[in-house]
Amino acid sequence: MLVDQFPHIPTDKSARLLRALIEIGQELASTTDLEELLDCVLRAAREVFQFENAIIRLLDEDGISLVTAAAYGYTEQAMAPLRIGQGVMGRAAAELTPILVEDITALPDYVPGIPGAQSELAVPLINKDRLVGVLNVESPRPGAFSREDIDPLLILGRQAAIAIGNARLYERLRNMSDQYQRLNQLNDRMLKSINLGVYTVDTELTITSWNRSMAEMSGVPAERAVGARLPELFPTLLGEGIIDRLNKVLEGGSFEKLRLVHRTADGSVRFQKRRLAPLKEGDDVIGVVVIVEDITEYRRLLDQTIQSEKLAELGRLSAGIAHEINNPLSLISYATQLLGREGPLNEFQQEMLDKIDIEVDRMKTLTGGLLSFSSSRESYNRLVDLNTLVDEVLRLIRYDLQRKAVQIVTDYSALPLVQADPNKLKQVIINLLMNAAQAIGQGQVELKTTMFGDDKVELAVRDDGPGIADDMQDQIFEPFFTTKPEGVGTGLGLYICRNIIQEHGGEILLESELGVGSVFRVRLPAS
Repeated sequence: MLVDQFPHIPTDKSARLLRALIEIGQELASTTDLEELLDCVLRAAREVFQFENAIIRLLDEDGISLVTAAAYGYTEQAMAPLRIGQGVMGRAAAELTPILVEDITALPDYVPGIPGAQSELAVPLINKDRLVGVLNVESPRPGAFSREDIDPLLILGRQAAIAIGNARLYERLRNMSDQYQRLNQLNDRMLKSINLGVYTVDTELTITSWNRSMAEMSGVPAERAVGARLPELFPTLLGEGIIDRLNKVLEGGSFEKLRLVHRTADGSVRFQKRRLAPLKEGDDVIGVVVIVEDITEYRRLLDQTIQSEKLAELGRLSAGIAHEINNPLSLISYATQLLGREGPLNEFQQEMLDKIDIEVDRMKTLTGGLLSFSSSRESYNRLVDLNTLVDEVLRLIRYDLQRKAVQIVTDYSALPLVQADPNKLKQVIINLLMNAAQAIGQGQVELKTTMFGDDKVELAVRDDGPGIADDMQDQIFEPFFTTKPEGVGTGLGLYICRNIIQEHGGEILLESELGVGSVFRVRLPAS
């Protein structure tokens, strides 16, 4: 019987109270929304006690004020926050006990609630001995509430406090979950955005995370990397000392860093810096975080800068040597002139003097070209003959080409002059010739000049080497791209050539076929 469950409560009110508690319990099981729960409690108060008004104030986070969370029958002004100890609700919260006021007019610290209030009843909402809030009702009739109302209202209040506590706990857990999810998303975006390779391994050296940059560096996607053991996925790491360093971090919790030459899965060689940091859970090391920075392009740029400095110094040295050679050449030339004036010479003597004059002129031409090419003066354009420039370049590097058993074939056409910087064009011709010589090893290089259309001159440098694959031809003029072995080329020669030709308003093109050879065509506007 309902009377047996609530012996101090009238039968009809006991039945209504039980239905209300069941409703609150069902609401508690079906929803965790605090606003819905509080509305359910207020509906129960109205149905059980037939109250015309009710208000629930909850303890604020500051622990010193009560803030309205739900109400009916109250004006907006009456729902302002209260301090603990202020008014009837404040005293119920401070004393953790119900407060019944049968005549409000005799109460000096009454805080206005409903219009014309005469009586008031407030009960604290307590969950696990902690104050959650206060449930309060008022009436315009004196003595509208009795002590018989306190127990059922306390029972309702305890059920409401449990529901409120659970809803708040759920809300905190949901907020924490959302925060962790946002933090995880932020962490994931950061790892995907940075251009450093980042991965983690556990104590068994099994990969537990693998960011996008790491996948790009290694050529191994995250789907294949995560879950695999690092030494098995990359056997070369053992010889490079990475595995030993990882074990050292796992054993001692120390930080490690190193530079190394790393061979990737596709066989290419990369220069890398690696930083190893212990991944901890409390004081225990549960893995290692590895940060990989690829410095290959930086290393190449540094090597190119050093090489440029060496070439500049070599140019200055070459200029000095050329000057020193010119001085004795002038003396030899003057001496031969004096010998020719000494009287009649026999045929052999005259032949020797003629040969000396020829070789002196040839040496002066070579040193003059060397001085011109190594000069550090500002570049300037002037009218030049492309055929003459090719001849001057061949005189400079013919010995090196002959030493490599490279045969040079020239085919010149009559050309108009071009407006250009001769030293820069010589740099282009030398680069194309040396590239062709390196490509063929031993073979033939043909240099052919001709007109292209009505207003352009063309120099074609053709070799009978192995040719260049189609997928590489689009990249051949890009900086740092090279088909030469690692450490042999910088990948900047053709890039510089293209810039020089474009600076002169021309274009440089590549035609190549595997097994047949390559031809580079330089086209410049005729003056």
